[in-house]
Amino acid sequence: MTDAPPPNGHAFLDFNSPLSDARSYDLIASLGDLRGSTVVDYGCGWAELLLRAVEHEPTARGVGVDGDEHAIERGRANARARGLSERVELHLGDVTTWDGPTADVAVSMGSSHAWGGTLQTLAALHERIRPGGLLLLGDGFWERPPLEHIAEAFAGDALGSLDELVDAAMEAGFRLFNLTTASLDEWDGFESRWCLARERWLAEHPDHVEAAEVRRIVDEHRDLWLKGYRGSLGFAYLTLARR
Repeated sequence: MTDAPPPNGHAFLDFNSPLSDARSYDLIASLGDLRGSTVVDYGCGWAELLLRAVEHEPTARGVGVDGDEHAIERGRANARARGLSERVELHLGDVTTWDGPTADVAVSMGSSHAWGGTLQTLAALHERIRPGGLLLLGDGFWERPPLEHIAEAFAGDALGSLDELVDAAMEAGFRLFNLTTASLDEWDGFESRWCLARERWLAEHPDHVEAAEVRRIVDEHRDLWLKGYRGSLGFAYLTLARR
């Protein structure tokens, strides 16, 4: 027990974003008829949303790419367990340089940092979607002005308001088909689950050589969440049609 390495924060997460089961199926429904579609997820993680979309439509094909080897292996194992391996391909790679198929539907959930920001993500994915195809974009925005130290912590993400996020999508060549935002319950569930794997590990390995560092990581994250961005940082899900 004392030799067990500390876990990452994803072990108890279904999605790497504040997304409930119910909302995940609502987002898939917002994509309309997926018959024969190629759905490409950029920054797919362990590809849970992609797997659910392909399960929803037996003639759809799913392709995902992510730079996290552990997440890709988890996604491949889940695809095998659910009998989806023949229709889902998951690739380890850099989303910005990976040469994937033209998408009928592209997905980017919290992956804008990989492209350098929301504007860059919208521009890049516009070129990777067939005319008339769809983009399911998950991205952050400010529900209300953040505290100063939170604004500094997220300065590299260049987040704006929700209407500014929609305007950016329109200016990048998309039309808005659907918009929904994560609830506070979804955020609290996401953040709690992110901490949970480490907290359980700490309870079982209090004297581990890495326990102090793991405790510091989870305590700092919890403080940033509860004393910082809770209630001010929002997350939006946009279903966008490529003009």
